Amino acid sequence: MMVCCFSFAKAQTSKPNILVILCDDLGYNDVGFNGSTDIITPELDKLAANGAIFSSAYVAHPFCGPSRAALMTGRYTQEIGTPYNLRDDGRDTRSGVPVKETFMSNMLQDAGYYTSAIGKWHLGDYPEFTPNKRGYDDFFGFLGGGHKYFPEKFQPYFEKQKQAGAYPINVYFTPLLHNDKEVKETEYITDAFSREAVRVIEESKVKKKPFFMYLAYNAPHVPLEAKEEDLKVFENIKDLDRRTYAAMVYSVDRGVGQIVKALKETKQFENTLIVFLSDNGGNFDHGANNYPLKGTKGDTFEGGFRVPMFMHMPNVIAAGTHFDHAVSALDLYPTFAYLAKTNLPKGKVVNGKNIWNDIKSNTSPHKDEMIYAWRYREGYSDVSARKEDWKIVRMGNEPWQLFNITKDIGEHKDLAGQFPDRVKEMVDETKLWSKKHITPLWFYSQADADYWASGRFPGFEDTFEIDKLRMSPKEYTEWTEKQKK
Repeated sequence: MMVCCFSFAKAQTSKPNILVILCDDLGYNDVGFNGSTDIITPELDKLAANGAIFSSAYVAHPFCGPSRAALMTGRYTQEIGTPYNLRDDGRDTRSGVPVKETFMSNMLQDAGYYTSAIGKWHLGDYPEFTPNKRGYDDFFGFLGGGHKYFPEKFQPYFEKQKQAGAYPINVYFTPLLHNDKEVKETEYITDAFSREAVRVIEESKVKKKPFFMYLAYNAPHVPLEAKEEDLKVFENIKDLDRRTYAAMVYSVDRGVGQIVKALKETKQFENTLIVFLSDNGGNFDHGANNYPLKGTKGDTFEGGFRVPMFMHMPNVIAAGTHFDHAVSALDLYPTFAYLAKTNLPKGKVVNGKNIWNDIKSNTSPHKDEMIYAWRYREGYSDVSARKEDWKIVRMGNEPWQLFNITKDIGEHKDLAGQFPDRVKEMVDETKLWSKKHITPLWFYSQADADYWASGRFPGFEDTFEIDKLRMSPKEYTEWTEKQKK
């Protein structure tokens, strides 16, 4: 249900600033506005309460790198060859999201925006793939998939490895960058990213153009490292991983408070759209809580790719808005084009759609349309597809399952046996979409590469074997053995 609606009493006469705040591995239930009782996020909750909370927000992949590639390009990663994370071991792979895919930052830069990227990149570290070459005027952060949080820990290690001539050096220890120059950081890096966001906001004040900021915190992604002052806030949490994780989320919340203050002081708050979400589901092996969702980071159960999300914009999005229709991170690209009063780049294909007017009218932006998640694993695929109230999912070598996801958000009651025709229809539609998949441009591991080279991947015939839907795990194992004979 959606309460309240958009208010256009004060019509926007100028292009809005756009601020995307992305967390890394944040659990569905790990912010106050989504029901957390042990992690407090007062600054985020204030923005969410005064904006629109999206209860059915999905990202396009349950892992970091592919999810970010989808966000930046508006494309399903399976269609552009980027369904795997880039490696974090520091080896020079010369891989990255293809430059032929125009990023949303390129589009907004061309539309007259001052663009900045802060925090985690994970979309390619070879020069042609780095932020300054992908539409960002200013970049501060790191290029890999993760990082240590305390400079006093990562900087000495990196220098020691560098002096020893070590190769490769794990990217978690590399220096932070400002554009293409290494910087000697002195702060806990979550605080450093908040500081840099404030800097850009202050600089934007004197520019004669709107800003687009992509603020990609790596918190609360591992390693679990938090400041003592934040840990003390959560002394009541006994589990050390959960307590550290909570403190890391709280440090993001503190930073958001500083950012809001800067927006208000520079008189840019009223004309700034703030979008907050996570890149994928929380990792419950490292402190996260995805309740009431089933599954964890990497899954195609809801817990893998359904994320906390809100939008905030004073006098445009009314306070107390709750939007329960399914939306996708893929929708942000075309929605931002609309808000920036520009067209999609010539020849640009996007898999999402402009959802702005659907939010205004409380209508489903994806009526009778599928929202997909697909993860290639080692020799098989995890797949899910949602259409309105219904969702099919296949995890590992288990049979296809069907859930009424609006009534059964936790995916407890499999209805595949009751509605076999619905399952077949949705599986067939997913199979049709799979024909758009292309061979990945890189692989996270040699094992992944070997599976593809052997012809076992993509293995669509096994994935879409509909007879598996009514088999128990034991029956499926027996069936598989028979097929081999």
